[in-house]
Amino acid sequence: MNAFLKSVRETPAEMGEAVLWWLGQMGLLIKMGETVLCIDYYASPAARRQVNPPVPAEEVTGIDAFLGTHNHLDHMDHMSWRLWARQCPDALFVFPGVHAPSVLEDGVTEERMRGMNDGESCSVGDITIRALAAAHEFIDRDPVTGQVPALQYIIEGNGLRIYHAGDTLRYEGMLPALKAFGPIDAALLPINGRDGERYRRDCIGNMTYQEAVDLAGELRPGMVIPGHWDMFRNNPGDPDAFEDYLDAKYPGKVRCVRPRHGEPVRVIRQR
Repeated sequence: MNAFLKSVRETPAEMGEAVLWWLGQMGLLIKMGETVLCIDYYASPAARRQVNPPVPAEEVTGIDAFLGTHNHLDHMDHMSWRLWARQCPDALFVFPGVHAPSVLEDGVTEERMRGMNDGESCSVGDITIRALAAAHEFIDRDPVTGQVPALQYIIEGNGLRIYHAGDTLRYEGMLPALKAFGPIDAALLPINGRDGERYRRDCIGNMTYQEAVDLAGELRPGMVIPGHWDMFRNNPGDPDAFEDYLDAKYPGKVRCVRPRHGEPVRVIRQR
């Protein structure tokens, strides 16, 4: 087993705690108990990447479930999912259900697929994954089926809740929906924003760092990690500005954590 993933498996995550490893962009490993989830991990090599994957795709093993928030390469990395479908034969794959045909093409069998929609949930071991619609840049709900193409996830286990925002803007009703899940112990939020230049080249956006700060300030998670700022030169974010604005506007209210890629972050339940 890859040395990093071996250390993940050996790291304890007892009741009342979880361990997170940021993998760049919106990639995140979450361990609760003995269960390990891998969310939005972009592991394929590409010349335009500014950071290398902490674990090469061909070395990924020992994962209990792979989660993708939406069908963009840096979130549902199909080249890697094809490998992981074979290398992790017992792993589940969780994703917006509308993308099931592309996941089938990755070699994932239907019994291992957990196609989700807004308001739905599924379980991986003792962990519950709850889905909330994401607006990237629009919710784009199908008027006939009600399916949405992009999701946010609330991960519940070991008495904690971890919020992975995927790629989203804030939209009416999102904050009350998030609060309805209960207190959040850690949140990973995108901060790269959006503008006309990016939109014209079909690079749709996310919250600005100011919008992400306000979401964190109003939601009050135990900690917040800024994401989606490090991977591509032409789609940047500013974590320094995020942290400074959070400190200025909500001093002492939310702890900002900026881990290095693959660095463990222990989350302890505070409530």
